[in-house]
Order: sequence, then C-alpha cells, then structure tokens
Amino acid sequence: MAIWGLVIETTVGIGERKHGEAYVLTHVDGTREEALVELEQRARRHTPEHPRSPKRRRLFRESDGFLLVIDGAWQSFSTRFTVAELLDDSAAPAAPATPPAHPAQPEAEPEEEPEAEPEPANAVPPPTSTPPVERDADGVPIRPNWWGRTDLP
Repeated sequence: MAIWGLVIETTVGIGERKHGEAYVLTHVDGTREEALVELEQRARRHTPEHPRSPKRRRLFRESDGFLLVIDGAWQSFSTRFTVAELLDDSAAPAAPATPPAHPAQPEAEPEEEPEAEPEPANAVPPPTSTPPVERDADGVPIRPNWWGRTDLP
C-alpha cells in the first residue's frame, strides 16, 4: 500500500511581502482515492489567514487535488491542495527490525554487564544551578542580568 502526502501550497503575507509557501499537512496510508477523500475534507474546512474579510470562496477539483480561491476586498488569495505519492523521506523513522520466526540457536543466558568506565579526570563538570532570581509581582526581575557586568561599555 502506498503512502500519500497531503500537500498544501498557500499564499502568505500581504502587499509587497505576499508569497507562496508549501508544507505537508499529513500522510495517508492507503489508496489514492482514500487520500483524495481526506484531502477534500481538509480543503472544505480550511480557513486561511488571508483575506481577513472574504467576499467569495470557490473550491475547484483538479486532477491531483483541489484549488481554493478566496476573493477579498482588494485581492484574491489561493490555496492549492495536492495529493502526492511519497517516494523517499530522508527523515522517515527506521522500520522496526522483525525477529526471525525460528531462531537458529537457543537464546543464551545474558552475561554479566561490564563495569561502567570511570569518568576521565578532565571531564567537564555538570553545570551548576543558578541562584533564584528575585522578581516583582509581575514576574520581572528586580535586578537586570546586565547589572554589574564589567564587559559592557
């Protein structure tokens, strides 16, 4: 069974800083049709950040997903929902190793664990805890961290 990525490409920002971003919503393990059903549900529920005051909302079906176009007071914003088969994932969790059905040799009793190696003499000591900082009723420190530092001008 294939793993399908539900990908969203949306318009973010406004004015001169308006640009598109893409990210994976989730993965669906199943058929392409099951992934498209999940994607359609998410596309229908999606509420983008922009426009703040939508005037018209249109959802279109495409061959690989959906296109949501929302008209605002001055501009239109689009969000594309795409289903794509996952072919490779560099950050995928490692598959669990399955033990053989019939072990070749009976399991031996565990040996005694070796003694822990002593820490080297030049090991870095663990950091010491900092003393509690006195704070006022709002949680702001009474004495700023930079107070009394000699390395500041």
